[in-house]
Amino acid sequence: MPARFPGFEPRGVIPAVLLPFQDDLSIDEPSYRAHLRDVGAVRGITAVTTNAHASEVASCDPEEQERVLALTLEELGDRLPVVNGVYADGTLQAVRIARRAATGGASALLVFPPGVLARGNAARPDCLADHVRHIAAAVDLPLIVFQYPAVTGLTWPLDTLVRLAEEVPTFRAIKDWCNDPALAERHIQVLQGLPRPVHVLSTHSAWLFPSLVTGAAGLLSGSGSVIAELQARLFDSVQAGDMAAAQALAARIRPTAQAFYAEPFFDMHNRMKEALVLLGRLPRAVVRPPLKKIEAPEIRRIGDALVAAGLLAPARLAAE
Repeated sequence: MPARFPGFEPRGVIPAVLLPFQDDLSIDEPSYRAHLRDVGAVRGITAVTTNAHASEVASCDPEEQERVLALTLEELGDRLPVVNGVYADGTLQAVRIARRAATGGASALLVFPPGVLARGNAARPDCLADHVRHIAAAVDLPLIVFQYPAVTGLTWPLDTLVRLAEEVPTFRAIKDWCNDPALAERHIQVLQGLPRPVHVLSTHSAWLFPSLVTGAAGLLSGSGSVIAELQARLFDSVQAGDMAAAQALAARIRPTAQAFYAEPFFDMHNRMKEALVLLGRLPRAVVRPPLKKIEAPEIRRIGDALVAAGLLAPARLAAE
């Protein structure tokens, strides 16, 4: 099946959706469909992403990932481009995932760095680059390269990204999680300034407003599963140069970012599921091992953040 949105350019506001589970840890398909409809109805988003960190892709086997993509396309594929994650430590496995996603109807791919390269990537960055080259040779879909922080050992050096942009026409964007404001700005200046620009999509949710002000072409974030409307309005305000409106929206987003991205960082999407339960958009907040359900005091803090953001009435939180 060809991409449903040929020529799709990954830019603008792209939420990464969550994946609900039943109590027995199987995929809760009805709740996932409802979640997709909720997120997909937000005015101003340009695509959705699935089979990524937000949907606990590391805990889903290849058949489940295919099913998740199929469900996403059934619900939203006629209205919005769907970005599918390519999450694999082996390049051959990544190529197979990419081919299945292309056949299934995805409009773009989010390419995760292989974790096996975490120790020593700085000495041989072409191993990371070759991972992208192999995927690009296998499919014609636009590629979004996921840029990790230096501390992870999985950072694409900027000169490697520039070389890839020159070699690979389908390399269209990075999801920038470099976690370094100066480098993030440099990514924007260099990559978006190329003859064939590579869009920079911020995933710096803890400092989203500053990252957009420096010129990012959009954002791709799991917190969009909860606050896509605020993110879309923030992006539009920044693009329009209405800094007063943007600052007011950033102030509403800030408490949710502080709640979602607190330590331990790996619980971020766990917390987002709890937020959707509090908002009445999910029936339960079940995560797959090794993640565990968070405890009542933290759930209360999430509720307080939703109240501070103007997303949840205090009376409703008190009733929980």
